[in-house]
Parts: sequence; C-alpha cells; structure tokens
Amino acid sequence: MSASLKDKSVIVTGASKGIGKGIARVFASHGAKVVVVSRTASEGQATVAELIAAGGTAIYCQADITLRSDCERMAAMAVSEFGGIDVLCANAGTFPSLKFSEMTEEAWDSMFATNVKSMFLTIQTCLEHLKKSKAPRIVVTSSITGPTTGFPGWSHYGATKAAQLGFIRTAAIEFAKDKITINAVLPGNIVTEALVDLGPEYIDATAAAVPLGKLGTVDDIGHAAAFLASAEAGYITGHSLVVDGGQILPESPAALS
Repeated sequence: MSASLKDKSVIVTGASKGIGKGIARVFASHGAKVVVVSRTASEGQATVAELIAAGGTAIYCQADITLRSDCERMAAMAVSEFGGIDVLCANAGTFPSLKFSEMTEEAWDSMFATNVKSMFLTIQTCLEHLKKSKAPRIVVTSSITGPTTGFPGWSHYGATKAAQLGFIRTAAIEFAKDKITINAVLPGNIVTEALVDLGPEYIDATAAAVPLGKLGTVDDIGHAAAFLASAEAGYITGHSLVVDGGQILPESPAALS
C-alpha cells in the first residue's frame, strides 16, 4: 500500500487537528504530497511544519470550504504545487451538541453547511482534476453516529453523516465511468483534542463500552483512509468502512460483561 501512495497529490480538508491531522500524517508517512486545508492558519501551518519535520511533503491552504471560491482556490493550489489531484479526503466537519428542543434553524443549516455542503463543494471543484489522475480516489469521513447509532444532542450531526453515505452511493455510480472511486470511513470514539478535554473519567467510561477495550486513535482513521485510497482498494467503491473497535456490535452492556 505504501508504494501506491508515494508521490500522490492528496488534499485533506479539516486537517489542522483531530482526525484530519491523523489522515494527513498517515498519507505523508507513505510518501504522499499533502495539501493541509483548514480555516485556522496558525493550526494548519503548525501541522504542515510537523509533517515536514517528520520527513513528509506538505503545504498549507487556508480555506472556508463552505465557499465555492475557496474550494476552487484549494484545488488550484494542489494542481499548481503538486501537479494535479490524485486523492481527495473530504474530512472537514463539526459536531456541536444541541438538544432538538433547543435547536434553531440557523444551527441546523450551519451543521449541514459544514458537514454536507462542504463535501459537495470540495468534490465538485476537484472532480475535473481527479479525472486526469491514473488512480483517482475520494474518501469521505462520516461517522457511526447517524448511519448506525444515535446520541442525544446530535440529531443534526447524525443527519449530516447519514446524508454523506446517501451521497456516496449514487456518486460512486456516476464517477465510475471516470474510474474514480468514492468511499467513506465511519469512525467510532476516537481520541482527539475535544475528547481529551472531557477528562480521563469520560475517556475510561467510553472505552469500557468498546469490545477491544480502548478508544481509537486518529492514525487508525488515517490508515483506513489510506487503504481506501490505495491501489489495493481500486475495486471498492460506494462503500463504508467502520473503524470503531467493535463499538456498534454489543446488543447491550451485558454483552461485554
């Protein structure tokens, strides 16, 4: 797998921290040339510096990917700096918690803009460039929340993540004529900066609900995305890969006792 990703031009949105940073790090470790995309320049530039310090090749693009003009600029940068686009990891997303009884129309629209509209815009603005690649790949970061599970406060988030899977199934058919594959990774509970802020007691309690007895790392998601972008996954399209340590499997807590 490592050899098939070497020198590939890879865009990762939402790559300045969390899962996106893990995805960018894994691709860079395989020799890919990574465009790190985020809204916050200081965080994105710090991520690029880390990747380069580890021997990788990376550049930073500051962009608000809910805006078509920013997405077009992002795609143009990848083409200008790295010669094209081979892989697009549509990872950017947000997950603020808000009970449905308190949800406003603005909160609903904002969630869909960041999690669904941005996916649509990044893919659409990169599509013509991807068609020129010898092995074009699109990997979407969805979630187990929405497609498989639910959690109070995340009805709007779950709806966006289910929407992403509905999108990739039809997109896979339409993109197939151009040999572009599109798949999704569905993370379970992953240790990110946001989760760490909730404290060790929360992390321990959450890990206890996972059959493997631990939470996933951002690199675990990165490895899954890298596989779906590799030559070895060239005959997989329109599918989703759950990476959750078995979290969705137990019928009840008693199953883990």
